[in-house]
Amino acid sequence: MSPSPGPVAPALPEVGISEFEGVRYLHLGTPWVQGAMRLDDPQRVELVYVQRMLAALLWLPTESLGQGRAVQLGLGAGSITRFTAQALKMDTTAVELNPQVVVACRHWFRLPRDGARLRVELADAGAWVRAPEARASVRLLHVDLYDEQAAAPVLDDADFYAACRDVLDDDGVMAVNLFGRNASFERSARRIAQAFGAAQVWSLQPTREGNTVVVATRAPAVPTAAQAEARAAQLQARFGRHGLQARKWLRMVRPLPPLAP
Repeated sequence: MSPSPGPVAPALPEVGISEFEGVRYLHLGTPWVQGAMRLDDPQRVELVYVQRMLAALLWLPTESLGQGRAVQLGLGAGSITRFTAQALKMDTTAVELNPQVVVACRHWFRLPRDGARLRVELADAGAWVRAPEARASVRLLHVDLYDEQAAAPVLDDADFYAACRDVLDDDGVMAVNLFGRNASFERSARRIAQAFGAAQVWSLQPTREGNTVVVATRAPAVPTAAQAEARAAQLQARFGRHGLQARKWLRMVRPLPPLAP
């Protein structure tokens, strides 16, 4: 009698590429856009919601930018990964489940090969953040985890966000993209607040496409208005050519509103 087979892992979606008006797009078997790169300016962060995910930099002192480790959960088209490794010059790790995405990013989206500053790990993001060696090792964490249907984040429970908090160092900050036809901002925000504390969570104004970026910090210290203004000015001066309109971010940031229990 042969042993019964174990559970079968779901098939990963096929990666597709499209181009329109000078922008190359990444897809996962559907028309939903999973990432983009402008062909004549590949170092620019093209998508507005991805630009806003980098608003997490406002919570880091300007003088220490580039220090520590940046991690992206979900590679997309590699925009944030390229930015943190090349523009910020941070030690960068990208965690991606689908090997086709990694191949596409290296072939079509200018993602460099692994080296002293960059490492791409083929792994499940939920398992990665729970690994003992990941604890307290990350200064800048970006979470953008969607499947081919983009209906809701694929990891979105309180335990996952608590694990994300655990991987941050004492001054660490996390940015999460919340989007999807079945997603509930309030439900996801409540779970993030449960992990970080409501006073440590902020959101940015939603994009026209419906993406809302949430920023959460581990450090209890919050920048003053003057500090935030100075950081925004310096970020825009250094990285405006990459698409970072940091002064506009200040008008978009708001504390988390009271949430229903």
